[in-house]
Parts: sequence; C-alpha cells; structure tokens
Amino acid sequence: MSISLNDILLLLLPAYLLGSIPFGLVLTRLFSTADIRRQGSGNIGATNVTRLAGYGLGLVTLTADALKGFLPVLLVQACRRGSEPTSELLLAAVALAAVIGHMYPIYTRLRGGGKGVATTAGAFLGISAWAILIALAVFGVVLWLNRRVSAASLAAAGSLPPALWIVCGSPAFLAAGIAAAALVAFRHRANIARLLAGTEPEFEFRRDGRR
Repeated sequence: MSISLNDILLLLLPAYLLGSIPFGLVLTRLFSTADIRRQGSGNIGATNVTRLAGYGLGLVTLTADALKGFLPVLLVQACRRGSEPTSELLLAAVALAAVIGHMYPIYTRLRGGGKGVATTAGAFLGISAWAILIALAVFGVVLWLNRRVSAASLAAAGSLPPALWIVCGSPAFLAAGIAAAALVAFRHRANIARLLAGTEPEFEFRRDGRR
C-alpha cells in the first residue's frame, strides 16, 4: 500500500501541524517568567523547561510533547479500524511527520524547535510499546551512569531502530526509526561536540522557575 495525496492531506499534514505546537514555549510564557529560548540551552524541550521552570512545568511539557507524537499515530489506527489494514509505511510516515513538526515547527517559521526525544518516544509508542520500553531502559541506565540527559537521549535514540526491528521485524518501522534517530542526533550536534570535549554539563534544574 502506497501513501496517497489524501493520506498526505488528511493524516501526514495534521500530524506535522500537531507536532509543530511548541508546548514548552507556550507553557513557560503562561506559567513562568523564564525565557527558554534565551536562557539555559535555549531549547524549547522538557529538559530546558525543567532547568528553568521546575519539575512541574517540565513534566507537563514532556507529556504534551510525547502526546503530540502519540496521538496522530493512534488516530490513524483508529480511523482505519474496520476497513483496510493500516499500512506500516503510513504509520511510519505519520510518526516521522510529528517528529519533524516538533523539530521544525511551522508556527515559529521552522526555527527554535526541540530536539525531538519526547515526541519520538510518543510517536513510536503508538507503533510498538515494547520497543519504546527498551529505549527507555537504555535512557535510564545511561542517565544513571553518565548524569547527562543528552548522552542518555542519544543512546536511547540509537537503540530505537534495532529495538523496532527485533520487536516488529518491519522494514518500514526500521527505516523510520533510523530516520528519527538520525534527526535526534543532528539536533544534538552541539551536545555531541561538548560530550566529546568533556564539557557537557550534568543535568541541573531550578525548582521555582524564577530568573
């Protein structure tokens, strides 16, 4: 089954538009004095929100970023239920559309997007919960040993493609996992340089969200 123009307009485009919503930016503007695009790492993701605005807002951002990846995949499966089988290629494309939306959001003119870890986790959770559990286990182990979110995120992203292949055995899901992992690595290129130089800071945060 190929992807039609109708699929692109009704499924992939909404997934991209939902993925583009910059929840971290919106939430910190509403409920904090922190300017996450100018403070900390300058990233709109949950890690920087947690650093600058505390656990609560960071957790809400993490959940929202994951849901905007998960919901499009879930909706595709729900819409196709009872009719023709949903193709693996279409599910993979919808997941990637949400991830790309988070990284390159149209609402901010393709600038200032997040690094895609939470949205990738949410999108592929809709495809394979077991594969995400494997990636989360890798994230937890690396974070415990290394105490750097960037290293844990990169390790988890790298573990996703083989986990998808082991669990699903799908070439489409494997290709999507590789693409998502590559995008996550690209968005972490500055972190990778600091990790190699030994200058990447350990994870710290501010509890109260004050400047």
